[in-house]
Amino acid sequence: MTLKELLTEKKSAILEEWLDRILEVYPAGSREFFQKNQDPFSNPIGSAIREGIEKLFQEILEPTDVAQSSSFLDPIIRIRAVENLSPSQAMGFIPLLKKIIKESLGDRILESVSSREWMTLNCKIDQLTLQAFDIYMECREKIHQLKVKELKNRMGKIQEERNPFWEGR
Repeated sequence: MTLKELLTEKKSAILEEWLDRILEVYPAGSREFFQKNQDPFSNPIGSAIREGIEKLFQEILEPTDVAQSSSFLDPIIRIRAVENLSPSQAMGFIPLLKKIIKESLGDRILESVSSREWMTLNCKIDQLTLQAFDIYMECREKIHQLKVKELKNRMGKIQEERNPFWEGR
């Protein structure tokens, strides 16, 4: 049996475990809500994460191109970039997939999977991690730019209020 066949067979168990592990960084109440509520309107965060990891898993099974995988990563990383998470917490869910796959497949990896297939899978996950890092850094940079702009706007208003030139106009 090929690695792709094994992953397809265990797909739902792997995705469920992956989602559980991703949500570990959230408080218990939020974690439960994100897991159980599947309505994208009342639970946009949980829905985006669930949909994103399903598409990422499919991308691992049947790779397309970098732009396609970036489009799957983007919503998840954007969410995690604005939260109060360290970079390792925000992006650590991607390399975590290797461990989850190993745990889910157990000895079947040694029995059925060639080292070439395993290395290809690891390289793909590493590539996704690097893409996620790029997206995360872009998001964080944008957040910092917005903060600087807001600070400048506030400082400008303070200067206007204190500058006698503006009085009487």
